[in-house]
Amino acid sequence: MEYDHPARRRARAARRLLGAGLRPEVWRGGTSVEGYWWDGHENFGDAMTPWLLPRYGVVPIHREPARARFVGVGSILEFLPEAFDGLIWGSGLMHETPRPLPDATVLAVRGRLTHELLGSPPVRALGDPGLLVARHRRRRAPRWQLGIAAHGHHRDDAHLRALAAAHPGRVRLIDVNRSVPRVVHDITSCGAVLATSLHGLITADAFGIPAAWFVWSPALSGGDFKFRDYESVVSPGSSRRFSLDPEMDVDQLVRETAQVSATSVADCVRALEAATHELQRIARQGARFPAATVRQVLDRG
Repeated sequence: MEYDHPARRRARAARRLLGAGLRPEVWRGGTSVEGYWWDGHENFGDAMTPWLLPRYGVVPIHREPARARFVGVGSILEFLPEAFDGLIWGSGLMHETPRPLPDATVLAVRGRLTHELLGSPPVRALGDPGLLVARHRRRRAPRWQLGIAAHGHHRDDAHLRALAAAHPGRVRLIDVNRSVPRVVHDITSCGAVLATSLHGLITADAFGIPAAWFVWSPALSGGDFKFRDYESVVSPGSSRRFSLDPEMDVDQLVRETAQVSATSVADCVRALEAATHELQRIARQGARFPAATVRQVLDRG
């Protein structure tokens, strides 16, 4: 059965509801809110929204863009109707093209470039909410010297697989098309990280792991825009982009990585948490958990 089959979508929604309902932040006065994030296939970056928000007392109920009251993590702002009048929480654009959303309330956006392309509206935070993951998971003792967090388009790439296979026990090719805990476990078990997955880079930054990113074939939609957008906040004026040569040895690859400023990350995290608490405050003016939540989950029309 396909990941996007209605029965599987309902089952995911029910599992998320059950998991959220077991969290003390939720059952001690949480709230539910209808929102949009990409849920067309399993990917830990796209799953950050339903994984993170219950830890702040918010149960997100997946809706298509036209029915959503907020939009979450991911390069998904182009999916919103121009008249969208809900909340933007850490989202970004996919393409470097102006996309004004004049009726939206912007709590946070991924980066300065997205902010400018929205028309520079008032905003509470700049940065990707994926940086919050380190507030809820611990870094593990390094098991691999280097991790390669490949975008889903690149996980079966022969060159990347050969690079990992040539250095067993030293290099881990990380499959990002899994759940948040499993991917974060792998990333935090690496001493350094190379990424074609944006949230692979973001997760490394959240935990202070030296990282770098590279462009690989096939090209991602939007090119390198989302990477530049994110780095405009955590490392303005500089970039950790490099050109990967599969002939480079592990030590050479590790030397290409670098940590971003811990102060920049900490500033982002504080602002993002404030924006998240504001999302909760606004959402509590609507449905309280669990009063309307089960009906919302079952109503997938």
